[in-house]
Amino acid sequence: MKTPRFAALAAGALLTATGAQAEYTLNILHINDLHSRIEPITKYDGTCGAEDDAEGKCFGGIARVKTYLNERRGALTGQNVLTLDAGDQFQGSLFYSTYKGAAAVEFMNKIGFDAMAVGNHEFDDGPQVLADYMDKAYFPVISGNTSAYFEPALKDKLDGYVIRTIGGEKIGIVSVLATDTAETSSPGKNVGFAGEISYLKTVIPEIESQGVNKIIALTHVGITKDMEIAAKAAGVDVIVGGHSHTYLSSSDPKRKGAYPTWVTNEVTGDLVPIVQAYAYSKYVGELKVVFDDEGRVLSADGDTKLLDASVKPDADIAARVAELAGPIAELKATEVGSSTAAIDGDRNNCRARECAMGVLVAEAMLDFTKDQGVTIAIQNGGGLRASIPEGKITMGDVLTVLPFQNTVATFKLTGAGIVEALENGVGRVEEGAGRFPQVAGMRYAWDAASEPGSRIKAVEVKAGDGWTALDMDKTYGVVTNNYMRGGGDGYKVFASKGTDAYDYGPGLEVIAADYIKANSPYTPVLRGNIVEGVSFGSAEAPKAEEPKAEEPKGADNMATMLYTIKKGDSLWSIASKNLGGGIKWKKIAELNKLTGSSILKVGSEIMLPK
Repeated sequence: MKTPRFAALAAGALLTATGAQAEYTLNILHINDLHSRIEPITKYDGTCGAEDDAEGKCFGGIARVKTYLNERRGALTGQNVLTLDAGDQFQGSLFYSTYKGAAAVEFMNKIGFDAMAVGNHEFDDGPQVLADYMDKAYFPVISGNTSAYFEPALKDKLDGYVIRTIGGEKIGIVSVLATDTAETSSPGKNVGFAGEISYLKTVIPEIESQGVNKIIALTHVGITKDMEIAAKAAGVDVIVGGHSHTYLSSSDPKRKGAYPTWVTNEVTGDLVPIVQAYAYSKYVGELKVVFDDEGRVLSADGDTKLLDASVKPDADIAARVAELAGPIAELKATEVGSSTAAIDGDRNNCRARECAMGVLVAEAMLDFTKDQGVTIAIQNGGGLRASIPEGKITMGDVLTVLPFQNTVATFKLTGAGIVEALENGVGRVEEGAGRFPQVAGMRYAWDAASEPGSRIKAVEVKAGDGWTALDMDKTYGVVTNNYMRGGGDGYKVFASKGTDAYDYGPGLEVIAADYIKANSPYTPVLRGNIVEGVSFGSAEAPKAEEPKAEEPKGADNMATMLYTIKKGDSLWSIASKNLGGGIKWKKIAELNKLTGSSILKVGSEIMLPK
């Protein structure tokens, strides 16, 4: 065990006591959350066509991952190298729908990995599909806090950690998975999940007892939990994470955080570097870590690499991808309609506020069930997996957005149950949880500053051309997807209190495609059905606060300044940060002639009233 030491960080490195020490350098190459993006992707994270790829407009794809990793490992010949995957190979494209995990493991084997973490989506089709994947893998697939002893498909297969000897040194790689996987996926009743930190505190001494003083946590818990692990789990030296799709970079000003992100361990005082590389095969991360002879991190630096057109796809992998794509090409190419603008399905928006894709899917569900007495639609933001560019829309585009093969599900629920569901939906927005509710036929106001469980401040349902307050005692017809109806993403109230449930409607992707076709060319829109504030009135700027047309342009309240749009921005958040309150969002909209269908493009500039 390392002697506890309180240290400081300077210039990206831990300051150590003077004197000669043996040093060991480890290069970690890593990916996470590939989500079956076997083919190249667009800037919206959907499947990119061959013509656009030839023109250099595409990113990622498994053939580029192979090229880049081979190039980096070649450049690091003779050095100590680990290649890691932090989980979620499964789910996200027609490749998974068609081949389940078989295509993913084939390519992972051809690339070569030292270890892979189990992600929550590895359970999307139950334990057996994961077990089949593991049987074919040439590398260990690990998850320490996942208890599968009573699951026949996984019993005696799922290890918590692996020890690699590289350059004469033992490296421990231990994995943990998010404890809410039973809600976000389908592990079944025989699989359970222990607390991530409690498991690590138990197992790290076991790993150290085998002569290991360098331990990497290969996690699938999200950046927030990673930071908590770094702070509380003594003995973890480096964290390579996934799950939250966090874009860390040491160079890109549009990053979500620094690469690496440093957190001080509360027990030892040592600083722990955390890395993650976004998702969807778009980036590969590379971290260079220098350890002292006791296994403490002396320094850690690196960056994420964008796999753009400058990275040429591996020819053999690309040929195999094309071969496997053959059977699904016809379906993917089927045109279902068009859009007058990009339909925003960005996870940062759909998991925190109303997004255009959420409006489309919720309204498609409501339209399909309108003759069944259904008046409310609720769709989890995490079920929306991509945006759709302006122009022609294919079935492949729709399936990339809705890859889970969920069905339309209807049931009845009281107003009180609906509020309970909404509280669940906004209860973990800080974590970017996928349960955030996109809605149609209703609107709600919520307050992020309130404690989870008491964030919903007002709910109204559509009444003709207007709105009326939700009746807590009245029973409403509700439509959602079968995953949520069965209690997925924490919506247990749907399963426990819903009545007259029917989970066997058409596929969600089918009704979405039909809705686009019926309304083509489709115009993306934001309805204002989700309001961050204490009431709906707070989302509507009072007439008295609007700029007066007769005032001269030189008046203070008519002066303007430029603002550059950042990822995750909304008019409400911009107004909150710059104008003293989200209530003033309409001033920004009017000044820039923005409508509900307007998309805030990252990097573009808008005017703000001073």
